[in-house]
Amino acid sequence: MHFLDAWRELSPLDLVRLAAPLAFMAFAAIVPGRRVARICALGVAASIPFLRELGAVPPVAAGWAVLWATIAWFAGDVDEGSRRPIASRAVLETGLFGFVLALALVGLLIAAVARQDMSPEDARRASFGVAFLGLGIAHLMLRRHARRAALAFAALGLGLQVLDGAAWSAQVEIEPRAQWSVLLATAIGVTLALRIATARERGAGTGWVSDAHDLHD
Repeated sequence: MHFLDAWRELSPLDLVRLAAPLAFMAFAAIVPGRRVARICALGVAASIPFLRELGAVPPVAAGWAVLWATIAWFAGDVDEGSRRPIASRAVLETGLFGFVLALALVGLLIAAVARQDMSPEDARRASFGVAFLGLGIAHLMLRRHARRAALAFAALGLGLQVLDGAAWSAQVEIEPRAQWSVLLATAIGVTLALRIATARERGAGTGWVSDAHDLHD
C-alpha cells in the first residue's frame, strides 16, 4: 500500500502537474487527427517546465520542451484524416489487440515498481516514468500513421529520462553524467521517424503503416 500512499500524499496541485502530461499523451494515443496530435504535443511541451521529476538540469528540460514543440509542428503538418488507409480491414481488431497488449505491459511495469521498497518520491518518479513508457507503446500500437510515431518515440524518451533521473538520484555517490544522452537519442529517433514519414508520403502517397504491404514498397 505504500505505493498508493505515495500518490495520495500529494497536493491537488501536484496531482494536476503530474497528471496533465499523461492525460495529453493518453488522449493523443486514443483520438486520431492531426489537430489532436498538435494540441497534445504542445500540452506536453508546456507541462515539462513544471516536471521536476525529470531530474535534469534546466538546459536539458528546455531541450525536451523544444523537442515536443517541434513535434507538435511536424506531427500536425499533414492531415492524416484527409486520406483513408488503403488497407482498412481489421482495423478494430488490430486497435483492440494493441490497446489490450499495451495495457497489460503498463500494468506489469507498474506492478513491478509497486513491489519495490522505495521512498514515496522514488516510487512516484518511477511509476510516472513507466506510465510514459506505456503510453508511448500504446501510441505506437493504436495510431497507424508513420508521422504520429514521433509522439510515441518522444513519450518513450521522456519516460526514460524520468527513470534515468530517478536512478541517479538514488545513488549514494553521484558522479557527473551526460544528462543530454537520453534527449539526444530521442531527438535522433524522432528525426528518423519524421524523415521516413515524409519519404513515404512523397514517394508512396500515403503515410499509413497499414498500407506498406499493399503498396509493396
